[in-house]
Formats: sequence, C-alpha cells, structure tokens
Amino acid sequence: MSRPIRIIITFILFGLLFLVRAYEMDLFYDPLILYFQNDYLYKAMPEINNWHLAVDMLFRYSINSLITLGVIYMIFRKKKYVKFAGFTMMTAFMIMIVVFSILLRTKFESGYLFPFYIRRFIVHPLFLLILLPAFYYHKRSLSK
Repeated sequence: MSRPIRIIITFILFGLLFLVRAYEMDLFYDPLILYFQNDYLYKAMPEINNWHLAVDMLFRYSINSLITLGVIYMIFRKKKYVKFAGFTMMTAFMIMIVVFSILLRTKFESGYLFPFYIRRFIVHPLFLLILLPAFYYHKRSLSK
C-alpha cells in the first residue's frame, strides 16, 4: 500500500475516533457522562443498569480498540505491534471492567477519582496515546 493511501486511511481512522466521541450520547448508555460533568461530589449517583453499562462500555471499548489497532497497523505496518497492542488492550479491559464494576457496586464509597480515571481509560482511546510513542521509540531504538 502506498504511503499517501496509508496517510489518508490513518486520517479517516482518527476521524472515526472523533465521531465515536461526538456521538457518544446517542450511541452508548452511560449515565456517568453527565454525572462526572456536573457536581458529582454533591449529588447522589444516578440509577445505573450495571449490565447495560458494562455491555455498552465493552462495545465502545471494542470500537475504539479496533480503530486503534488500525491506526497502529497503518503507521508501523508490523503485525507484531498489532498483536501486542491487541493483547495489552484486551488484558487491560478485563482488569479495568472488573475493578470498575466493584467500585460501581460500592457506589464509589472509596472516592471518585479512581473510578473516574478507570472509566476514562475504558471509554476513550487512551491506549493509542500510550502505544504510539512506545512503538515509535521501539522502532527507533532498533534502527540505531
């Protein structure tokens, strides 16, 4: 695949990430979006359907992960990077969703900051921001 086509596909993939973020309220069930935007320290938690929230978080995480894997492949063109990123993201999701579910059952009694950031890692493609520089550094260190 030629370089200009890869660049165009990469920009399209980044655009898809922006679209997922722009239409998050329409596409996914997440009452915590509005809860964490407002005075969450002073308000009670909204009623949450835990299963519906977990399934929609899985769906959103899967969409973001597939797009992230596509970006990584388009930039580096190495299947081992895609496999590593996929395994890392899958493992991280399993750990984070269990921890988040436990915190959700306790209604965030231990504090709001930790569940806020776990939720952020689940619903936003932060692993792309972590893995891109890591793979770039790895590639550069191999070429020296």
